[in-house]
Amino acid sequence: MSDSSCYILDNGAYTAKVGFSTLEPKIVPNCIMKAKSERRRPFIGSQIDECRDASGLFYILPFQKGFLINWDTQKTVWDYMFSKECCPVNFNEVPLIITEPLFNFSSIQEAMTEIFFEEYECQTLLRTNATDLAEYKHRKGNNNECTLVVDSGYSFTYIVPYIKGKKHKEGIIRIDIGGKVLTNHLKEIISYRQLNVLDETYVINQAKEDSCFVSQDFMKDMEIAKGRGEKNTIVRDYVLPDYTSLRRGYLRAPLQPQEELEQQTLRLNNERFTIPELLFHPSDVGIPQMGIPEAIMHSINSCPEDHMESLLANIVLYGGNTLFPGFRDRVYSDVRSFALDHFDVNVTLADSPLTYAWEGGKEIFRDSDFYSYCITREEYEEEGKALAFERFDI
Repeated sequence: MSDSSCYILDNGAYTAKVGFSTLEPKIVPNCIMKAKSERRRPFIGSQIDECRDASGLFYILPFQKGFLINWDTQKTVWDYMFSKECCPVNFNEVPLIITEPLFNFSSIQEAMTEIFFEEYECQTLLRTNATDLAEYKHRKGNNNECTLVVDSGYSFTYIVPYIKGKKHKEGIIRIDIGGKVLTNHLKEIISYRQLNVLDETYVINQAKEDSCFVSQDFMKDMEIAKGRGEKNTIVRDYVLPDYTSLRRGYLRAPLQPQEELEQQTLRLNNERFTIPELLFHPSDVGIPQMGIPEAIMHSINSCPEDHMESLLANIVLYGGNTLFPGFRDRVYSDVRSFALDHFDVNVTLADSPLTYAWEGGKEIFRDSDFYSYCITREEYEEEGKALAFERFDI
């Protein structure tokens, strides 16, 4: 068994972050895609880069509503990840850290443990939550007693308070808004206003990533977006990819009447900030839940009073949605307005929001107690699933 490296798989619902702890992680789409241009060939994970025309992609996802339900698809993607084509591994030689969602169903936990021990012949396994790894990384870097982790990903946004390295379960909040809802809402708005893009999930997801930002003053930005001509500093054109000369779209200043552009464009105005606003007001799309800043305060208020100050001073954000420009500043200003004046509020955006939990796995592997958190294959064969439930108390 290698003491020098560990294989870490942060198994997200949209992308998996995978690789050895001694190397940089690879970000792999956790899905199988089928393209209209190449009907016979399914594209597994990063193979999508080889697709000639990625318009109208059909996704087959292992995760639905944040939980792993399509095992055949997930197994196919895992086989690709562990192969020579992506990130080859021999589980006889290295321990594995794999993440799973909070409050995962016991049947999924059982199946995952079984697959890695029996099919992939893993020798040492640690099954954990991504938020646990993120909290561990933040705690090691800052030496703080309490941390509030905000994980805003594809399916959900989780707010998880940690006190002395342990989850305070009464304070965990899940908001049913993630990147998927935002992309779908943007598709609907564009299809209603301009052009039918309901089948263009891949392209519109890229448009969302390239165009959207979080407003610091929503009503003021709405007024700007109503302006015409030079008064409107928000409106932009998104040039759509044609997959011959352009593989990914880009944002540009609006076309002037005398200008001609050969590629098709989408005109984006208030969509640029109303889409990420759903993270702060889920009720805008009929989801009767709190927004992120309100949920942060609710979570902290559910914790013992003597830890509130420390939690407010150690809020860490990671996940794909935290990449929107202005996200961290908006969370800070809203939480600051909710919190008592004599408390310090400190909101940290992870250095690399997509791979932050994976980096936490790297840190935990260096812990002298690492092997005491794991299960070996011998232990699994002797004591079975009961030990896994006891050891991986999630």
